[in-house]
Amino acid sequence: MKGNKKLAITISIYVILLALIALTLVFHDNIYGAIGVPSIFAANPARSTVLNTLIGLIPALITSICVLIGAFFILAIVKSISDFFIKKISNKAKTVITLMRSLFRWIVIIAVIIIILQAFGVDMTTLLAGLGIVALTIGLGAQQIVADIIAGFFIVFEAEYKVGDIITIDGWRGTVSDIGIRVTKIIDASGNIKIVNNSDIKTVINLTAELSVAFITVSIDYEEDLRRVELVLRDNLAKIKDNVSGIIDGPYYKGVSALGESSVDLLFAATCKESEIYQVKRDINRQIFLLFNEHKITIPFKQVTISERPSGDAETAKSSRGQAKREREATEFISEQSNLSKNLDKDNNG
Repeated sequence: MKGNKKLAITISIYVILLALIALTLVFHDNIYGAIGVPSIFAANPARSTVLNTLIGLIPALITSICVLIGAFFILAIVKSISDFFIKKISNKAKTVITLMRSLFRWIVIIAVIIIILQAFGVDMTTLLAGLGIVALTIGLGAQQIVADIIAGFFIVFEAEYKVGDIITIDGWRGTVSDIGIRVTKIIDASGNIKIVNNSDIKTVINLTAELSVAFITVSIDYEEDLRRVELVLRDNLAKIKDNVSGIIDGPYYKGVSALGESSVDLLFAATCKESEIYQVKRDINRQIFLLFNEHKITIPFKQVTISERPSGDAETAKSSRGQAKREREATEFISEQSNLSKNLDKDNNG
């Protein structure tokens, strides 16, 4: 209901604005005058010189209003068209469109200012000459703005990052929502927007340029038979991939990453899109937890254990034929997993 009311108000405003422009065109000669038809605002009807001067400015005010309305419609139409195409094109094309839209907006604003000043009788030749001197003076203090604009063009045409890419700037991780001629806007997962001047962007980590690697650590109890756990993983890793749609390659068992105070930490790796990396980690954790529960594999929790060291020499345990077989199969599984996932180690310190 509120949406329909807002739409009705918007349409009404547009109709009123268009009607004002239409009336201006219909009564153009009466407002501005023409050959043999003087302007109705040039008759000096009042006795006050000041009031007559104000009445004489009405055509300029009407021109200004029409120009502002026209600029509003032009920018709205350009925005609607660009938003329509942005939904259907690549991220690189989106970046170019957003930059050109930002540049076009500034061109329209400058054109509106010039037309309004001319409507009020300002000599633009003299004004521009004066502005040239002022611009030269201000330009010495506006080097930051110029640097931002130049940096913006380099960002777009060197494709350092694009609209829709996930990047990290100064520790801020987010999705690029807009690249303007001066600033870049990044939205994080919470919807917060970081606005960075283009020239201030010195180091960027583009997380979308290549597939990302999700590393997951799962702990098991020291009392678990590591070889039995590894064989369970060997038989079920393919099922985990089937149940986690975001995985592109993997998951792979990387081996024992650490011997903690109360747990043996197992490391897993899988490739996925950066935009899905956190969900993939959560889904893999869930699948491994369910798998370990199904096979009665204990995941440790904080507890206090008091033990007494036995006296005398510890008895030497003799491996059975079944244990030897499990040892051999577990070793083969570890070797196979290491070979399959060796490329995932190049950027990982784990």
